[in-house]
Amino acid sequence: MSVHEATRNSPVVLFAVGAGGQPERYATLMDTLIESGCMIIAPHFDKLVSPIPREDELTLRARRLSLALDAFVKPGITAAGVGHSIGAATLIALAGAQMWLGPGRRVDNITSDSRLTRLSLLATPTDFFQAPGALDAVKVPILAWVGSADNITPPVQTKRLANSIRDWQTVDVRVTDGAGHFSFMDIVPPQTTEPLPDKRAFLKEYSGEICKFVLG
Repeated sequence: MSVHEATRNSPVVLFAVGAGGQPERYATLMDTLIESGCMIIAPHFDKLVSPIPREDELTLRARRLSLALDAFVKPGITAAGVGHSIGAATLIALAGAQMWLGPGRRVDNITSDSRLTRLSLLATPTDFFQAPGALDAVKVPILAWVGSADNITPPVQTKRLANSIRDWQTVDVRVTDGAGHFSFMDIVPPQTTEPLPDKRAFLKEYSGEICKFVLG
């Protein structure tokens, strides 16, 4: 568990890491949020081996995220959720969405957490939410960001999410030309080729925009 505290009344950010499980791989984002005065709660997780997580892996991640808020945030305090990849999908479920692994395979043991009042979602896999009405209970503002060169969670997935929610909530979609699935990370998985010519500039850009969104 990584917890970065600021002042007593700091905005709280619950960070949901991707499949690799290590929040430290998002150093630019973490540092930018800390410099903006945010308290960051970022649980570590075991690496997900399969590209399609099991139900117990999803429910464990969701449960641990809520327990992290229980442990470090006083009752009545709200938080912004920031997540990448599978972490972003888990945050959507915690915001009230119904998660599905396929036809007839609903993930039933994720309890929504009303402390999440806004979500910033990076390269989100949204196939979990294709069932009719799966997103109806999501009522928080969302900033959703994806790269045009993402071949794992391509932009069409983020746009589908936005189109499903926009009727009742604000969704700001950003698509960065040339960015890939792992462009949001300072330390990427082995054998990953970065498509952006100036990744450092992008890391600073998107991290700053997330801070603006989190701070409202």
